Amino acid sequence: MIDFTLTDENRLVKETARAFVEAEILPYIRDWEANGEVHREVFTRMGEMGFLGAPIPEQYGGLGMDYISFAILCEELERADTAFRVVQSVHVGLNSLTLLQWGTEEQRQRWLVPQAKGEKLATFGLTEPGVGTDAGSLATTARRDGDSYVLNGGKLWISLADIADQFLVFASVDRSKRHKGVTAFVVERGMPGLTTGTLHGKLGIRAGNTGLINFDNVRVPIENRIGEEGEGFLIAMSAIDQGRYTVAAGAVGLAQACIDASVKYAHERETFGQEIGQHQLVKQMIANMVKGTEIGRMLVWRAGWLKNQGIRNTRETSLAKWHATDHSVQAALDAIQIHGANGYSNEFPVERYLRNSKAAVIYEGTSQLHTLIQADYAMGYREDRPLRCEPWPAQGFTRGG
Repeated sequence: MIDFTLTDENRLVKETARAFVEAEILPYIRDWEANGEVHREVFTRMGEMGFLGAPIPEQYGGLGMDYISFAILCEELERADTAFRVVQSVHVGLNSLTLLQWGTEEQRQRWLVPQAKGEKLATFGLTEPGVGTDAGSLATTARRDGDSYVLNGGKLWISLADIADQFLVFASVDRSKRHKGVTAFVVERGMPGLTTGTLHGKLGIRAGNTGLINFDNVRVPIENRIGEEGEGFLIAMSAIDQGRYTVAAGAVGLAQACIDASVKYAHERETFGQEIGQHQLVKQMIANMVKGTEIGRMLVWRAGWLKNQGIRNTRETSLAKWHATDHSVQAALDAIQIHGANGYSNEFPVERYLRNSKAAVIYEGTSQLHTLIQADYAMGYREDRPLRCEPWPAQGFTRGG
């Protein structure tokens, strides 16, 4: 039986995360975002709090949170600003959980443990200048040379590209095999031939680093390969399932932030002798925000419950991501409408919410891709096959602020 009553752990995570963002992020985010400032020290403090190893088992340096708690953490971080949920997505969801699932014990000790402890910052490199959704067409190549692979090519739109220490990247050992030639590697900053850069002029998430990675004959030892040759596509897709979960949870947080800001403003602003919250069409927009946000939260928690049971959840996570991200865009649009002309100014946070919301309907699978995924499941054209998946017992969240 599914029971979504919050546990003591769930409530502690919510309280701790909310206290953290109210002290460490919210007082400063307007200036950081306006100036495009990325504050690595905040990520360091997130590591000290254990957030960067939230769902990783304690034996590997993590907190052992269950997936409902992890969703709550992502929701609270994005309620403050998307940039800080993005760290949870790429560092934890796409990289660390992939190492936990697919890495050898030696690889977990070497890379996962310092990531979970927040000692190293990690990211994920799949997207390329000419490759997004079609991940089987990677142009980045990996040529076997003795006990190493030589990587050439580049990645684009990579979160934390210019500040990460460790990169889980994907390259093709045989492009003629398309997705069956894709292979996964851990690349470390400082390897000769590896360079990174930052992209400027983004619509949103300006307090977060987004950039590019270039590989110019980067020699990667065979022990840095994750899984076998040709398993990279399967590894990437399982990683993206985890990433989508964090994106969906974060989108719920952004929508909740839109509700919070709109309710506050609707009480403060008066027209025609009464609070604008008394006007029926304002009520309608707020009610629709609440409806969509609660649906999104339940979809995320359902996927999280399945994850906790060790049950494949690609369909459910896709649906949660599709709904929550689409809804967050609409919630931000309505929040600006409620704020009127003030919503068009960065004096109020809702314009930032709108700019930040747009990215999530593109990354981790566009809304159009998720439309097709859900249709294919409904029509019977697609079915899940088992992946390596184990039940996830909650191990207790004990660190406070």
